[in-house]
Amino acid sequence: MNLFENTEIAFKLKSDSELERAYFLFRLIQSQPMVKIGTAVTNFALKAHLPVEGLIRSTVFDHFCGGVTEEDCLPKIEKMYEEGNVCSVLDYSVEGKEEEASFDEALEKIIKIVQFSEEKKSIPFAVFKPTGFGRFALYQKIGEGKELTEKEQAEWQRVKDRFHKVCKLAKDKDVPLLIDAEESWMQDAADDLVEELMATYNKDKAIVFNTLQMYRHDRMEYLKELHQKAYQKGFHIGMKVVRGAYMEKERARAEEKGYPSPICKDKYTTDQNYNEAIRYMMEHKNMAIFAGTHNEESSFLLMQLAKQYNIAKDDIRMWFGQLYGMSDHISFNLAEDGYNVAKYVPFGPVRDVMPYLIRRAEENTSVEGQTSRELVLIKTEKQRRKL
Repeated sequence: MNLFENTEIAFKLKSDSELERAYFLFRLIQSQPMVKIGTAVTNFALKAHLPVEGLIRSTVFDHFCGGVTEEDCLPKIEKMYEEGNVCSVLDYSVEGKEEEASFDEALEKIIKIVQFSEEKKSIPFAVFKPTGFGRFALYQKIGEGKELTEKEQAEWQRVKDRFHKVCKLAKDKDVPLLIDAEESWMQDAADDLVEELMATYNKDKAIVFNTLQMYRHDRMEYLKELHQKAYQKGFHIGMKVVRGAYMEKERARAEEKGYPSPICKDKYTTDQNYNEAIRYMMEHKNMAIFAGTHNEESSFLLMQLAKQYNIAKDDIRMWFGQLYGMSDHISFNLAEDGYNVAKYVPFGPVRDVMPYLIRRAEENTSVEGQTSRELVLIKTEKQRRKL
């Protein structure tokens, strides 16, 4: 039996009813038409203010989210840490806000999470999205090299100030900070800003982490160029390496606007690209990696590379990460084997977190084999418990 097939360890924190709920949800997610219908119905119900929040909360929300507030998430976080040795990354998953007040509120949330993380071994990282701190269109305009108005320049300065404030706190508190990646047409501005932050705050070790979406075929080149700059300026690189979460949207926009798609031509090429990135990072000592992956082969490869380069399983420069409610067979078995593992635990008001949850459901239906694997493992565990 390979490491990831031990369902007793994988699902030891789940009660029989939670296991049944997981089975039901993944059966639902497996069907693309059901996801489309479910998404449309949910969006309609929320917009029409129908009383569906309780139903959402007791099914999909409770399976994939930690709670409505940080405090709400703590029982789940402590249980995973104490009983499964799996850490958590508290992810404030409210998306698509455009007002300055929302950006300031998000900043306060992240500051609170950094302070939380300093106190709790179970929460080793903090995380935020660039658009949590500033308007999407502003990043896009900067990335396209367009001139900003005076008002926009002041607005961009406020965005940078938010980033610096949270990064300085993270450095002072010694809490590494993951900065998520978003759509390619806003990412250039975010990348340049995060590079500036790394040069400032990563002198001694990786505190600020950017995110590489390896379904983009240009990301290896970007990583190598960043590595050269890090070498010249004397800073450490922190990277969360993921496959990516906006594939359908990226391809559709490229087609609509008539430019070559930034996405790899197929899953095989994306997988090769992902594995090349983790190989490159493990070869170089001034890098820290947070491997966000639900892929067993990539996880095995990272384990082999650690062995090859004599990197201890619990070296703080190497972390495995999966989303809460998914791939427990990878998370809990890796943690049982002594590796650093953290679950991304989304939280926020039910209504505000729905765009995030819908994106996850759509993403799962488009990743071949992911949901089937979950279902096979849940079935195996249900059978094991009956025996």
